[in-house]
Amino acid sequence: MRTPDTDTYDVLVIGGGPAGLSAALNLGRSLMRVLVVDADRPRNAATLNSHGFLTRDGVAPHELRRMARDELAAYPNIEVRTRVRVLELSRADAGFTASIGRKDPTDVVAARSVLLATGLHETLPDVPNLRGFYGISLFSCAACDAWELRGRRLALIGETTDLADRARLISRWTESLTVFTLGAETVTPEEEAELAASGVAVLRLPIAELVGDRGRIEAIRLTDGTVVTVEGGFVRPEWETDLSFLHGFAPAIDRDGHLITDRSGRTDIPGLYAAGDAAIPGPQQLIVAAGAGARVASVMVHDAVGIATAH
Repeated sequence: MRTPDTDTYDVLVIGGGPAGLSAALNLGRSLMRVLVVDADRPRNAATLNSHGFLTRDGVAPHELRRMARDELAAYPNIEVRTRVRVLELSRADAGFTASIGRKDPTDVVAARSVLLATGLHETLPDVPNLRGFYGISLFSCAACDAWELRGRRLALIGETTDLADRARLISRWTESLTVFTLGAETVTPEEEAELAASGVAVLRLPIAELVGDRGRIEAIRLTDGTVVTVEGGFVRPEWETDLSFLHGFAPAIDRDGHLITDRSGRTDIPGLYAAGDAAIPGPQQLIVAAGAGARVASVMVHDAVGIATAH
């Protein structure tokens, strides 16, 4: 095992999604020595095609990551390690030390600053055989996938308190939307009446089965035997940020578990930054995460040389 002072980087980027890879590219171009550590288990692994990324609309997420890694390979000061993860991150006098490996540490590195671009851990609603349709005909991001489902009979499945708001959003793309609350009382009677006035039905019984073939959903069967025909739809997962690898310190998080940063991506821990879905979210789109990574990279370079950033 290497000792921390034998392998020091300017920046350790934890996470190899669009935020982390975009940050690494811009940091590398600023002559920073960068290490990207990526467990290679992205939240969008089930998604066949991603959308809304200018010049890459419809690209498979894994292909976008491959192209990004190929671009980073042209920079000798950027190193990318995949299929390993940071097992423990600790603060040190000159920055941070990180233990890296799969299940057991195989390496220890030091970094003057760290960017958390770990994204979110996603928990889907407890619905039988949901995984068989997720990423093919059921999705979580309306901005990303609703265009392909426009005009169809759609479902919205979830049990969170923002379900009515999501239904209002999704109804932009369809005149036939049914909300399934899985037995949870998360849509109020007032919200249900408002949605009904817009042609959106709310069904409150648990789901017994999703019906379809090869990932293409055709109907939803409820526990009372009711069958509702659908041609696609959305689920509302619950998300959390995994910070279990942080040792001896804890940056501030909001009530939903997202890292709190200033407008430039700085957490309340000196030298620790965050970008992408791990930070307080805007739209959960690849292009938004990539932009956040580029932005925080610029801030990190400015901070490293001790000048005030203009943004």
